[in-house]
Amino acid sequence: MPKLYYNFKKVIIIFTFIFQIIIYNPLVYPDAISEIRKKNEIVFGIKDNLVPFGFINKTDKKTRKLEGYDIDFANEIANKLNLKAVFKPVNSSNRIPLLLKKDVDILICTMTITEKRKEEIDFSHQYFVSKQKFLVHKETVRELKDIDGKIIVTSKGSTAETNTKKFLPKAKVLGLEDYSQAAHALYLEKVFAITTDESVLVGLLANMKGKSDFEIINFDISSEPYGIGVRKNSDDLLKLINDTLEEMERTGKAKEIFDKWFGPTSSVPLTRDFKIEPAKLGSSKN
Repeated sequence: MPKLYYNFKKVIIIFTFIFQIIIYNPLVYPDAISEIRKKNEIVFGIKDNLVPFGFINKTDKKTRKLEGYDIDFANEIANKLNLKAVFKPVNSSNRIPLLLKKDVDILICTMTITEKRKEEIDFSHQYFVSKQKFLVHKETVRELKDIDGKIIVTSKGSTAETNTKKFLPKAKVLGLEDYSQAAHALYLEKVFAITTDESVLVGLLANMKGKSDFEIINFDISSEPYGIGVRKNSDDLLKLINDTLEEMERTGKAKEIFDKWFGPTSSVPLTRDFKIEPAKLGSSKN
């Protein structure tokens, strides 16, 4: 009996010691989902001015509802957690800092997965893949060299900015926060081209003044896999996101959302030539 008692006491001491290590060790991170649940809501960093990924529907002036491809994916994740989705606008420059400061819980904002960004945050599987192309005045560009040396505008802090400087070293690359500003500058012929992902350019062109005078040229300089971003060591949250994405792919929900925003009857018709899976990086090309 005494031996059993001392063995039991020893087990209790060991468990107490382990518990103290878990609680007080600063290198052990709290459960990310539990931290989110304490707020009774989940905050997504999104774009709110980028058709058709995230934008305010201005047709209903009373509600000014936020909708789009990214918004639909965010709502699926919020539903899986049974939490209210809250949306906070971000841009390409401030989105990662806002995530790291815990101003947002998840980033779902047309963010390309890159090795450099993976040093700061963790990414989900790819949930969209686009190609970086150029929007120009019609019949001004036949090949890539026709753009080099010109003034090109793109989103500040984006991979498109980095790719353009790499593949068009003689071009003057301007970074803006808002693509509507870029479209206006192109319309006024203040810049020669806008470059970003084809999916964004198609939406931009669909809403441009004098859109029949412009075109998206048929060659590209990179392939851009979009991922959903979370803070490092948020393994439980990342697993839930990936499980949700895989389920959406398996059940056809992901394709249904794609067809809603990019199908043949949409204002931004594209072909879904990708599937939800771990991203393959290093696909940039000249």
